[in-house]
Parts: sequence; structure tokens; C-alpha cells
Amino acid sequence: MIMKKLFSIYEKYQEKINYLIFGGLTTVVNLITYYIFTRSFGLSELVSNIPAWIIAVTFAYTTNRMFVFRSKDKNILKEIISFFIFRILSLIIDMLMIYIFVNIFNFNDMLIKVISNIIVIILNYIFSKLFVFKEGR
Repeated sequence: MIMKKLFSIYEKYQEKINYLIFGGLTTVVNLITYYIFTRSFGLSELVSNIPAWIIAVTFAYTTNRMFVFRSKDKNILKEIISFFIFRILSLIIDMLMIYIFVNIFNFNDMLIKVISNIIVIILNYIFSKLFVFKEGR
């Protein structure tokens, strides 16, 4: 009975639940990569954010296409370009938050990175839902 209820809830909110799962995994990929570049390689926060973003967005596109929005769009190049363009918008927000709160106000970089990722996840869902994966579903 409980499993049946949980399954019906999952079916009803499948896209949002999957987005939260894969958005969370994307955040983990982003944070680990960022941590490695800042702590292991000694790069600055802003420089480390770029490879972390590239790796995380590549992971996000793949999982969003396959598991969240289940896109069947044949024009993959258009979809990828659109996905990356909207992710660049969220990268700008992420970079601004790091610059302002870490470089100017000296907050802990990992704390700001987590807060920034929460904001970015929400924005990215809206961008993906409304602009990127609207066709071919």
C-alpha cells in the first residue's frame, strides 16, 4: 500500500523528482571538481569555477536529456547549444556570487558555492523546462 502510494507520487512528479536527483548529483560533481581545483591544484576560486562548471554542465546535459526531460529531439546540436547558453547565464550568477561574497566580503568559499548552487539549480530547471527541452519530448 505504501509502495503503491509512493509510486503514484513519483509518477505524478517524476520530472521534478528526477531533476532534483540529477541536479543534486550535478551539484556534487561541481563541488568536488571545484574543491579539487582550489585545494589540490591551488587555483583561485574564480579560475577553479570554470573547469568545475564545464564538467558539471556536461554531466547535467547528459542526465537532463536522458533521465529528466527524456528528450527525443533529433537536433541535438541545437539542444546542446541552447543548454550551454542558458547555463552560461547561471555561470555568470555563480561567478558574481563567488566574486562578491568570497573575494570582497571574505565568506567561506565552499559555503557560498553551496548557496550559489541551490540558486543555480532552481534557475536551470526553469531555463531547461521553458527553453531547452520544450521540443522533442
